[in-house]
Amino acid sequence: MSQRIKKIFKNKNKKLVTFVTGGDPNKKTSNEILDSIIKHGADLIEIGMPFSDPIADGPTIQISSNRAIKSGANLDTIFNIVKNLRKNNNDTPIILMGYYNIILHYGLDNFVKNCKLAGIDGLIIVDLQPEEDIELLNKLNKNKIDLIRLITPNTTMERLKIIIKNASGFLYYVTITGVTGRQSANMNELKKIIKNIKKYTNLPIVAGFGINNRKQVREICQYTDGVVVGSSIVKIIEKNLTNKKNMIRLINKFVKELKKGTFE
Repeated sequence: MSQRIKKIFKNKNKKLVTFVTGGDPNKKTSNEILDSIIKHGADLIEIGMPFSDPIADGPTIQISSNRAIKSGANLDTIFNIVKNLRKNNNDTPIILMGYYNIILHYGLDNFVKNCKLAGIDGLIIVDLQPEEDIELLNKLNKNKIDLIRLITPNTTMERLKIIIKNASGFLYYVTITGVTGRQSANMNELKKIIKNIKKYTNLPIVAGFGINNRKQVREICQYTDGVVVGSSIVKIIEKNLTNKKNMIRLINKFVKELKKGTFE
């Protein structure tokens, strides 16, 4: 298990996890956004690996992936962004999120080696099933990099047992069915499912998808160890492409506000 992730969840405060696509809208701005997000309250950060066909993502994140690719972003860009972040910050866990195709294309050994060198703590691979992950899992385990699993409202208890068997770091509960950036979570359903999951694992559970304000953060944190917010931050980037100063100011304000919800 990643020591940074382990350490951050030892403290029982609720966690704010933020997502942005790496390299969006360009490498320099992406670095500034991530650096700023950390300084304004994010406890863990997820960086999306740009991909031309992100099937689990809604339009906002799909478009951000396209912007990053158009600006020339690839996996090497992402590794460089993480290395830059690590120059000033050796504590905040950094997780890469994306699709297995990109990793296979890059080469498993090369990918895991560069994750380790850059200071990456975990991976969320949305289309990699537990039945097909053994090759990657073995390489990650050797390098103390977590493979973080997704659980959805449709996950059966039988399936849950298979998913958590080799999961590490934390579990990511997807609060809604469908793609990112859609409707918000049903609190009664969330409470019941999280309670059930906790019967089978001691791993921390964070919830994401459809979370876009402080009130939702506060409500969800009653039942989970933290929340993930992504599309709402990416939307701020999209709306302020011609005004970087305003973009970063609004992201900072939003992240600070979300973080307050974790304390309430």
